[in-house]
Amino acid sequence: MTRFLLPLIVAAAVANAANANEAAKAAAPKGDPAKGQAIATTVCVACHAADGNSTGPANPKLAGQHAEYLLKQMKNFKGADGKQPERVNAVMNGMIAPYDEAQMRDLAAYFSMQQQKGEQAKNRETIEKGQKLYRAGDKSKGMAACAACHGPAGAGIPAQYPRIQGQYAEYIEAQLKAFRDGTRANDPAKMMRMIAIKMTDPEIKAVADYIAGLR
Repeated sequence: MTRFLLPLIVAAAVANAANANEAAKAAAPKGDPAKGQAIATTVCVACHAADGNSTGPANPKLAGQHAEYLLKQMKNFKGADGKQPERVNAVMNGMIAPYDEAQMRDLAAYFSMQQQKGEQAKNRETIEKGQKLYRAGDKSKGMAACAACHGPAGAGIPAQYPRIQGQYAEYIEAQLKAFRDGTRANDPAKMMRMIAIKMTDPEIKAVADYIAGLR
């Protein structure tokens, strides 16, 4: 059945991309990569590495991520008008606090231009299960396919859905669980929370491992 669903998923992703083109252009951060590099190589380097290819799964790979998504996350990490940040993380909330929006745009521009060094799927026993969930979801639970928004290869759609291909499996797993228990709640219209809440721990682990190997 998966082979029949995949063309529909691809078509949906293409349609989403076409509809998002104008919005993406309007929303695209027009930062200065050179200025962003100056910050990245002196501050961000400690956790994400100078080129955004972090060396450990506790910190996500930022290299090659859509600039729009990076900007949104940085803004979500930074509280405004004395309010709690939309995305709560003790480390990132403090790290991003000194930077204004122009500097965040510079960082987003810089990291988006870097080449990602992708991870690999490691669990052969769950690769088929992860692939099925990613490509077709689970109709019995009303769970949409990951590919419908993030694309068949996990490249995402700028200004709408992040690139997830090649990301650390452990980081993806942690974020899905955070969406599921509500400790991460900065997803528009609760899209990720509505999906993650329907997933078991083994399903999350399987799909996260599969995503790590996507190219």
